[in-house]
Amino acid sequence: MPSMQYQQAGSRGQCAPLPLLLLSIFLASLAPGPAQGAIEIPPSYQIEGLKKPPEITNQTESYTAFPTDAFNLSCVASGNPPPTFRWTKDGVEFDPSSNPQLETSENFGRITGNLSNALFMQYQGKYRCYAANELGTAISNEIHVITEDTPKLPQDRDVKKTVEEGESLTLICNPPFSTNTPNIHWMDRNFHHIEKSDRVTMGLDGSLYFANAKVSDSRDDYACNAQYILARIILPYKPISLIVNPSNSVIMNRRPNLLQPKGDHSNHLALRGKNLVLECIPEGLPTPTVQWKRKDGTLSTARTSKRNFGRWLQFTHIMESDDGEYECTASNQLGDVKHLYTVSVEAAPYWTKVPESQMYAPGETVRLNCDASGIPTPNVSWSINGNPVSGIDQDKRRRVHGGNLILKDVELSDTAVYQCEASNKHGTILVNAYIHVIEIPPKMLTEDGKTYRVTEGQKANLDCETFGSPRPKVEWVESLSEVSVLANNRMSQLTNGSLQISNATLEDRGLYTCAIVNSNLSLDAQLDVLNRSVILPLPESLRIRSGETVNITCLARIDPQLKETWRQWRKSGQKMMETTDDKYRFEGPSLIIKDVNPQDKGKYTCEVHTSLDHADATVSIVVVDRPDAPHHLKLADVRERNLTLHWSPGDHHNSLIQEFIVEVEEQRYGRGKWLEAVRVQGDVHHAKLSLRPYGIYSFRVKAVNEVDESDPAPPTEAHEIAPAAPSRNPEDVQSNSTDPKTLTITWKEMDMLSFNGPGFKYKVMWKSKEDRHWHHKEVEGPPFHVNNTEIFKPFLIKVQAVNQIGAAPSPREETGYSGEDVPSGAPTGVGVQPVDNSAVKVSWEAVDSKKVHGHLLGYKIHLKWLGPPSENGHPEHGRRKRRERGKEHGSKVIKVTGAKTEEVVGDLLPFSKYSVTVSAFNSRGEGPHSSPAIFTTPQGKPGPPASLTFTSPSETQLILHWKPPVQVNGVLTGYQLRYQEIVANNDSQMQFEDIKDPHASYFPLGPLNPHSRYRFYLQALTSAGEGTAIEKEAATLLDGVPPYNISTSVGETYVNLSWVPEERHRNVEFQIEFQRMSTGSFVEKSDMVNSTQSFYQIHGLEPGCHYALHVFFSNKTHWRRDIKTEGPGVSEVQSGFATQGWFIGLISAIVLLLLVLLILCFIKRSKGGKYSVKDKEEGQVDSEARPMKDDTFGEYRSLESDNEDKRSVSQPSVCPESKLGSEDSLAEYGDSVDIQFNEDGSFIGQYSGHRDGPGPGGPDSSGATSPVNPAAMPPPSLGLPNSITGIMGRGI
Repeated sequence: MPSMQYQQAGSRGQCAPLPLLLLSIFLASLAPGPAQGAIEIPPSYQIEGLKKPPEITNQTESYTAFPTDAFNLSCVASGNPPPTFRWTKDGVEFDPSSNPQLETSENFGRITGNLSNALFMQYQGKYRCYAANELGTAISNEIHVITEDTPKLPQDRDVKKTVEEGESLTLICNPPFSTNTPNIHWMDRNFHHIEKSDRVTMGLDGSLYFANAKVSDSRDDYACNAQYILARIILPYKPISLIVNPSNSVIMNRRPNLLQPKGDHSNHLALRGKNLVLECIPEGLPTPTVQWKRKDGTLSTARTSKRNFGRWLQFTHIMESDDGEYECTASNQLGDVKHLYTVSVEAAPYWTKVPESQMYAPGETVRLNCDASGIPTPNVSWSINGNPVSGIDQDKRRRVHGGNLILKDVELSDTAVYQCEASNKHGTILVNAYIHVIEIPPKMLTEDGKTYRVTEGQKANLDCETFGSPRPKVEWVESLSEVSVLANNRMSQLTNGSLQISNATLEDRGLYTCAIVNSNLSLDAQLDVLNRSVILPLPESLRIRSGETVNITCLARIDPQLKETWRQWRKSGQKMMETTDDKYRFEGPSLIIKDVNPQDKGKYTCEVHTSLDHADATVSIVVVDRPDAPHHLKLADVRERNLTLHWSPGDHHNSLIQEFIVEVEEQRYGRGKWLEAVRVQGDVHHAKLSLRPYGIYSFRVKAVNEVDESDPAPPTEAHEIAPAAPSRNPEDVQSNSTDPKTLTITWKEMDMLSFNGPGFKYKVMWKSKEDRHWHHKEVEGPPFHVNNTEIFKPFLIKVQAVNQIGAAPSPREETGYSGEDVPSGAPTGVGVQPVDNSAVKVSWEAVDSKKVHGHLLGYKIHLKWLGPPSENGHPEHGRRKRRERGKEHGSKVIKVTGAKTEEVVGDLLPFSKYSVTVSAFNSRGEGPHSSPAIFTTPQGKPGPPASLTFTSPSETQLILHWKPPVQVNGVLTGYQLRYQEIVANNDSQMQFEDIKDPHASYFPLGPLNPHSRYRFYLQALTSAGEGTAIEKEAATLLDGVPPYNISTSVGETYVNLSWVPEERHRNVEFQIEFQRMSTGSFVEKSDMVNSTQSFYQIHGLEPGCHYALHVFFSNKTHWRRDIKTEGPGVSEVQSGFATQGWFIGLISAIVLLLLVLLILCFIKRSKGGKYSVKDKEEGQVDSEARPMKDDTFGEYRSLESDNEDKRSVSQPSVCPESKLGSEDSLAEYGDSVDIQFNEDGSFIGQYSGHRDGPGPGGPDSSGATSPVNPAAMPPPSLGLPNSITGIMGRGI
């Protein structure tokens, strides 16, 4: 390699040494002209100690500093020699070494220091770094350092807010200002974030907004926490107390309003590339929903997103296209509210094209392009090594036009760093680009001895890459002849030094040399020319049927040295891809097209690609389809039953017609039925036809090609043929007799086209073996009946076709039989053998064939259930159920087909008596039954008992009650009882009790644990074994007590008492006592109340009075409560005429008089004759059945009842004491009244000392309640009063 000499320029304004300058002029004189373009040193060209202008590679970004932060400015730059640094602050030189608090790096590229509170603010400003070496100076972007005091928590007061439920409210958070916006967190005292929703959201100002308050929002620890990330501090504000009072106004919905922003329109200015958030926080009830839309276009989904439950519309990296109007709509069912945002997007300066740092050879023209954009449009200015171009002596070689700087005929002294700066009101940006003018000796960069491979006919490019400044000049020669290759018109040299050979041939193979002019540098290149790739011939055209699959295989011949190959298929020039439905599929060298249709026609090209060349071949696909219908049909050469049909073919659709199908329609008998008559070759357009007599014919033709048949041609006009005698007889002649002594002859009716003439009939002929002559008769069609024959007798039969013209040839004879009759004989020897307790085998002897009277079809077995063998050991209930089951089982018939003489019959009832008979049957019916055979099925295991219930006479005893099984299946021998205590691990010991009495229906059991439940298994026994068990759970009952958890509900004149009965306690009876809490009142007692009633009412009380209630049981008070009835309080009645003796006497006299009148009425009604005993009984029944109205007896109404109806709350009474029971009749007077009539109808009033009627312990009582006997619980109203009615007094 030759020695390398090069010169690097210094700073602008210095002069180059004279020898180097002369060398530059000499090299420039050798160049063909000014070099164009920059020099890029290839990686393979290594230069040691190459100088390079400075480039700033990293710098500190603008930041905000707080008193506790360290001051830090950094500027990193590359270059050779290494650059030195200097700084400016606010455009003035800044010397960090003059400040003892600051530390600097060795070359001042880094400045650090701790800020003291006193000097803290003086470091705020705009800083710039200048990196310089002998080739130029680079400038950094401005570093804006902002100093701020650490945010402090302001003095705030305790805040307490009270609102009504459903109202909106705002909790304000106003943190101290900072250039770095703090993050706001609303938290509770446990530092848990307050839960946000579409109803409770935080605004951009940090405040917490409630669309509508709920009572659940009430709390005293809403705390706003401002987090200043750069200051590394969190300011917690005092918690806010919120009280939300419940209010009925929440049912009043409220249309939306906006809490943020205010008004109906806002303007926002956003800078390109920044983020922007629009907010819309509504209030209303119910909580409104928020929708966003762009009014002047489509909302961008790539750069916008909805956050904060849809209350925020956030733009990420906003662009100029986002400039426009945006509208938010908050709505609920009562209405909506809207706000319009006008968003204006401007942009700080940004680069659209920046100049590149490059090296250039002397004499070249350099163009630095610097384009910036922004809103408003930025101003662009140029500097050289930090000095504005306008401040430098004008150079005629340099021209500045807009953002472009052009420098012609560059010299070594033009090496410098150029700055392009763009600025508008939103900011300033700066970019550095250096011009390095350099001279470098030439060098070969392409590998020597490189081999190039092409195929025949291709273009070959042989590289000869060189580098130097100025650019070296090269030439190509053939290595052996050293003759310039440019004499060959297929060879040319490119501007980059490469040799291009067009349409290479095998003769072009060889060695070529590239040399740098005026130097001893050269390289050799080897060219190999390979055989071109060729595709084996493909068919020019393929004919494919519509709907078929086509496979095109593309094989190629490729030079063995080419290893990598692949194929590409195209249709009509368009690249083909495999489809998911397998319509087009590639398999190796083949293209497969599925379900070809007319749209698949076209040219298909196979391309075979290698690493050097490609070959292609094309095949055309022709899609063939079925032909069009023939046309122009006409008849010719018509002679009796022969004629010739002519037609013209239709379009064959790329497939020649192979044949034609001639079809015929006979319109007299077969209209609409087209039958194929003949087929002819595709090149024949006529057909000769022979037709049947007595037909009216139409003709049509269909064409057939390799694809399918065509549609039929339109039919010809009708053509009629003369009649003739039938040419054949009917088929399938046979007997099908069903009635005894009747021969029925049937046959298959002939096709009407075979009638051949008018008056067509069938001639039926028959004779027995004894007859000498045939009997015959002509009929229209089958069947034909011959009556009065013997039962099931054989005959010879035949049927002949005839018409008015003549008869068909003589028909063939067949054998038939007259009709069958029911069998007259019964099977004999019927026997029964048991199989198991529900199945037997029945056998019999066959019936004589002469008594079958037809074809034997089989036998029928008749079974009849006769009942159990004995009723002994069966309770009445079991016997009745068994008889019902036997009736349901009933009689049944089993059909046995064929000649079998035995059958197994199942599904029988165990331990049952049956009768069985057998009969034969044929198609006519069933014959007589055989003599009955009686048999009995063995005993079986019984079913489960029909029921199992329990009673509990004490806390340690249970009595089990059951009913016998419905399916006894034998004679009961007793029962087996198993039981066990129910425990958690289910491993308690099983207890056994054997009950030997089969008639038993109950069993006492004890002692038992009163605190446990038991599981019982009861099963019946027969001689066959144990039956299925019935399973139940039960427990004993505890002694009953009156309820103590009694709830009361008080009205003006009544009080309701309710309770929940205790589980597993017997029902008991108790009394309720009540007494007005005033002087002189006495205690009232109810009738006996049952603890299972759950409810009792005392009415007839006075409004506004105090009463004491007691539950009385076992001569002691079990429960007590004091109540006061609703309504105004009562006052004592002042002494007046109502308390005077004369008034009391008057009232007593009136009452006595009314009683006498009442007795007289009864006596008068009883007059008119004596009643018979029967009438008397019926009268008593009617009297008992007739209901009585409350407070009346007949038409009688008490004075007290009238007085109570007239009394009102506005006229207070003296709170008279309540009366037990009701005032239904005189029977309620005293304890009990028995009203009877003697035989002459006279009135007898006998007063007894007790009340009649069944009590809880009477004969109709169902006993104590039980957890397993819910149905046994007596109704609450059975024999017990459920109310107490107050009355004015005891006597009338």
